[in-house]
Amino acid sequence: MSLHVFLYGAGVSSTLDSPPVPTLDASARTAPRRRTRFLALPEARWALLATATFLSALPLHFADAPGWTYGPLYAIAYLAGGWEPALEGLRTLREKTLDVDLLMIVAALGAAAIGQVLDGALLIVIFATSGALEALATARTADSVRGLLDLAPATATRVTADGEESVRVNRLSVGDELLIRPGERIGADGRVLDGTSEADQATITGEPLPVLKTPGDEVFAGTLNGTGALRVRVERDPADSVIARIVTLVEEASRTKAPTQLFIEKIEQRYAVGVVAATLTVFAVPLAFGADLTGALLRAMTFMIVASPCAVVLATMPPLLSAIATAGRHGVLVKSALAMERLGEIDTAALDKTGTLTEGAPEVTAVCPATGSGLDEDALLALAAAAEHPSEHPLARAIVVAARARDLRLAPARDFTAKPGHGVTATVDGRFVTVGRPDSGLDAEADTDAGTGTGTGTGTGTRMDRDTDVEGGTVVRVERDGALVGTLVLADRPRADAAETAAGLTALTGTSPVLLTGDNPRAAAQVATATGITDVRASLLPEDKVTAVRELQRAGRKVLFVGDGVNDAPALAAAHAGVAMGRAGSDLALETADAVVVRDELAAIPAVVRLSRAARRLVVQNLLVAGTFITVLVLWDLLGHLPLPLGVAGHEGSTVLVGLNGLRLLRESAWRRPDGGRPRAL
Repeated sequence: MSLHVFLYGAGVSSTLDSPPVPTLDASARTAPRRRTRFLALPEARWALLATATFLSALPLHFADAPGWTYGPLYAIAYLAGGWEPALEGLRTLREKTLDVDLLMIVAALGAAAIGQVLDGALLIVIFATSGALEALATARTADSVRGLLDLAPATATRVTADGEESVRVNRLSVGDELLIRPGERIGADGRVLDGTSEADQATITGEPLPVLKTPGDEVFAGTLNGTGALRVRVERDPADSVIARIVTLVEEASRTKAPTQLFIEKIEQRYAVGVVAATLTVFAVPLAFGADLTGALLRAMTFMIVASPCAVVLATMPPLLSAIATAGRHGVLVKSALAMERLGEIDTAALDKTGTLTEGAPEVTAVCPATGSGLDEDALLALAAAAEHPSEHPLARAIVVAARARDLRLAPARDFTAKPGHGVTATVDGRFVTVGRPDSGLDAEADTDAGTGTGTGTGTGTRMDRDTDVEGGTVVRVERDGALVGTLVLADRPRADAAETAAGLTALTGTSPVLLTGDNPRAAAQVATATGITDVRASLLPEDKVTAVRELQRAGRKVLFVGDGVNDAPALAAAHAGVAMGRAGSDLALETADAVVVRDELAAIPAVVRLSRAARRLVVQNLLVAGTFITVLVLWDLLGHLPLPLGVAGHEGSTVLVGLNGLRLLRESAWRRPDGGRPRAL
């Protein structure tokens, strides 16, 4: 939201006999937390059992212990990790489709059949673990979408000719009139008929402060009402609310990644069919020309082993997993190898504003005593903070925090009252103090009342003109006994590393980032100017952000979207790669994004993109090495006589080689920021 001049109030009034109003804190802005535990998934439990028994068998095997000591452990690993992919492979085979999972089960059993039990067990463990991680990612995404739906209340108070009634939200109809009490969530998209309050609609627009709502204003389902009561007319069917559309957009955007998966499946199908056909040929042809059964079987199993894709799998995973580990040490959690790869492919960046490029919370940026007030900056700030101290409003909290940062003494406030949309009043040291909305037109003219105050923060002189301090900020008027004694300016400041991040992304992609925000154009322009961004798109609802991302992608761009709120989740899902800010990020944004910046260190984003590109280069190197080894060993087995031990040594040697090459990204030097520095390690 823009920190524009608006009416604002506080949390509760001590002069009214009304129940306490819930604080509009960050926890109220996000969906209830739903998280599937890893071990709650059967795939995870089977993979864990397979890995544990495999690791238990290894030392016994290498110590030349009797086979009966480690053989049963390998058997359990085969069964625990292989039964599910084997069953799924047989189901696909029934549909005349052959996938790599079934091929790996066959290869593992073939390896065991010729005495290479260790190789087969390793294949089983690798595929069981990857399947468990995929199941977890799917479950977590479903959790976050269900949590989003919980933002909207289950019931609403409908006003009828006979009074009021509580009804299920899904039974509401367009035209119904609702009563929204202080602290309640709004049950449907609609328009205010009567009343004045504020709505915390960060879940929809990303605005950092509650927005004043008066008759005629639009409100959204799932947003949190503030301190006043509202009467709202329903204007959209609950199934078509903004929250419901966000859920639909996330699901649709996630499905748009399916073509990539289909392409991978086609490659897997062809590879699997080719290897099976070749193995059968290698077995049948010598046998037809009089070779003995054991020799033909040995050659075929050797072929199956050297043609198996272990080296190819490890050619891809170690660089990406090493990059994930290195990024994690520096505060960026990348959720999967696919996500890490996608980060390196981006060529355009789109950034949210509030909570992403900015801190997402107001700060006092200027303190301007009025001429003749007899107050200096500290005295004015202390007076305002004393009056605001009982309030729960975000601006009030920011004023109190600023006073405490200066170690100012706050006098006790008596007779405190708060009026939504207007401000607060209190008696401080025997004087009647009002803090709140300026007179009409203050967004341009508050400077004339402020007189010759010196100003602090972004304040630079005796006036707060439209083109300097007030732009993009909220002006608060402070009166004592009815006379103006000064004004405060509060603003949502850009993060310290926002400009550096924008420059780093520009250098990486060759184009300036795009700013996509639900805030108003004036606030968006101010942040864009501070960060060097030239392409600004403001006043966007969640679907508008998705539209902007898709327009860029239809133009051939691979878009990285960075955001933090529920309203950013559809764009995070639609983008080629999505990064969420971790500290203030909503559950849905954190689950939808491909990566999370844990400490909100924006400069880590260009660094992780560079790291991803380095990982992709190593993947290409490893694929060349793995492909060369497989080709040489397969040709050797087909055209000559490849001894089984040498085939296993070549196969495992190539696997170890590409694995070690990928581990190079674990080095500290692999993490680089645009300025050459390195963020703090976790």
